[in-house]
Order: sequence, then structure tokens, then C-alpha cells
Amino acid sequence: MSRLQNGQQFPSLSVPTVGGGTISLPDDLTGSYGIVLLYRGSWCPYCNAQLASFSRASGKLAELGARVVALSVDDEATTAELVAKHRLAFPVGHSADAHKVAAATGAYVNDDPRYLQSTGFILAPDSTVITAVYSSGAIGRLVADDVAGFIRYVREHAA
Repeated sequence: MSRLQNGQQFPSLSVPTVGGGTISLPDDLTGSYGIVLLYRGSWCPYCNAQLASFSRASGKLAELGARVVALSVDDEATTAELVAKHRLAFPVGHSADAHKVAAATGAYVNDDPRYLQSTGFILAPDSTVITAVYSSGAIGRLVADDVAGFIRYVREHAA
């Protein structure tokens, strides 16, 4: 299991979303800057804060041509409660297979109980990784304002 490096194509992943449908990565984000948030679970206060901050920043991110998706191993009912609690407007996947996602992305896995550690990716519009943030524990994750500033910088210096 190797970590994704800048310039690598984001791997294909598919997880069910709250309310039906599927997140199909990287296809659902192609053509936009993509932000992929793997979060530990609805029980994690740091994850709750991160997801809420990305929800609050959704207007700013949309103006920059960025789209957010998030996913965890939580079941659909638990994930639906989290989406409602924070009024998350971006797709949130549930019931992810921790080991499958880890094998594809290099994310760290906690084994007992089994969940994905916080991992975040920023993808270019061509679905290549331009930033990857891996955490092996509770802290260390993408921050919405930092992501917006980074995408703004990348867009301004693309020429």
C-alpha cells in the first residue's frame, strides 16, 4: 500500500451515498478541482469540525471551481444523521470498505474498531493528485480555508 504522490491519477473508487446514488471517483470530480475527504467517523469531533467547515466554505469553493466529496466506513443511518446535523450539501459516502479504500489510496486504517484515518486529497481538473494529506491518528487534515487559498494560488499560477 503506497501513498498517492502529486501528479498521480486518483484511483477508481465507488461508494454508496446518503439518500441513494454512488460517489464514483475520480469521475464525479473530473473537470473541477476535487476535494476528497476520508473521515474517521461521525463519532470523531475533529472530523465533525472539518466537515462543517467545508460545508461553510462551499460557496467560496464553488466560486473556485472546486467540488467536495467525503466518505467513511459509517453505515448509512449514522452518515445520514451527520449530514443532517451539519447540513452537508456535498455528497457523503457511507459503508466504505476500509481496506479497499486504503489499498487504493494509501490511507491509514485503524483495525479495532476498523475505520479509515483522516486523509484528504486535492485533485486537479484532470483528476491528478496535487496535494495529499495523510494522518495516522486523530489530528492532521485538510482545512477548508487552506484548500481555498491553495486552489486560488494554483489557478493563478497555472500559466
